[in-house]
Amino acid sequence: MKAIFPTLLLAGAASAHTIFSEVAVNGVWQGKYTSATNGLRLPSYDGPVQDVTSNDVTCNGGVNPITYKSNYKIPVKAGDSISLRWTHTLTSTPQSDPEDPVADGHNGPIMVYMAKVGDAVTDTPRSGWFKIYEDGMSSDGTWAVQRLRANGGVVTVKIPECLAPGDYLFRGELIALHAAASYPGAQLYMECAQFTVTGSGSTVPSNTVSFPGAYSGSDPGIKLSIYYPKVTNYIIPGPRPFTCGNNGGGSNPTTTTTQPPRTTTTTRPPVTTTTTTQPPRTTTTTTQPPRTTTTTTRPPTTGGAPLYGQW
Repeated sequence: MKAIFPTLLLAGAASAHTIFSEVAVNGVWQGKYTSATNGLRLPSYDGPVQDVTSNDVTCNGGVNPITYKSNYKIPVKAGDSISLRWTHTLTSTPQSDPEDPVADGHNGPIMVYMAKVGDAVTDTPRSGWFKIYEDGMSSDGTWAVQRLRANGGVVTVKIPECLAPGDYLFRGELIALHAAASYPGAQLYMECAQFTVTGSGSTVPSNTVSFPGAYSGSDPGIKLSIYYPKVTNYIIPGPRPFTCGNNGGGSNPTTTTTQPPRTTTTTRPPVTTTTTTQPPRTTTTTTQPPRTTTTTTRPPTTGGAPLYGQW
């Protein structure tokens, strides 16, 4: 029975994929895949990449050819809020598609990386990637993908305020782990947006990773069963996110541990009740002898008027 549920889930959701399809800057959406200002490199097919050693893990392509490649660089400032929208397909919405942004059960982490480039429209770097955001499994056992679904497919992150100006690729990634018990099984969904960053910062993170190279097929965040035994310790793949003041962030992945519910038991001493038994009360009844009533019958009187109608 333990293996039946994942099998049924896979059979029912084999095509339930997703695409990082739209960007907003400080709440202003830049347009869908047909917009000249979309600023994204998009495939028309919403399929995953499962070979973590493939060049396709950089910005997709290959198994999912890029068919909509914008020539536009989205202008952003260091410190701006960037929203990423995932959709099931390029045209779906949560109102029209129950599997939008991604099918229920496709649980896993969500991450965002950036890489400084010479030209965000033409360059596709393999190295120089630094993570700016990650969300895996919370201590209550819920996943980043569940939070994404609850928020209509949108995740919002922040461009580090200290980042040096220039062109950057902005890589949004969702990893679905419903089939990750063996490798290749994890489903990686990633697309890249093209940014030109302005601001007064001067930091170019030095602790970076490569795509491919950041993940391996044996990583505990890539190869694991999320059904049985129950996951209590999830390690998000890749480096720690970069933060200003910590150039490049740490190199160790993030581990999330679920805490079992705390049970408090209070033992109360037994309550003793003392009952005093009263002796039975005795009631004495005195029986009176029967009273005797004497009736005297007088004889009839003779003479005078007849008695009782006698003549």
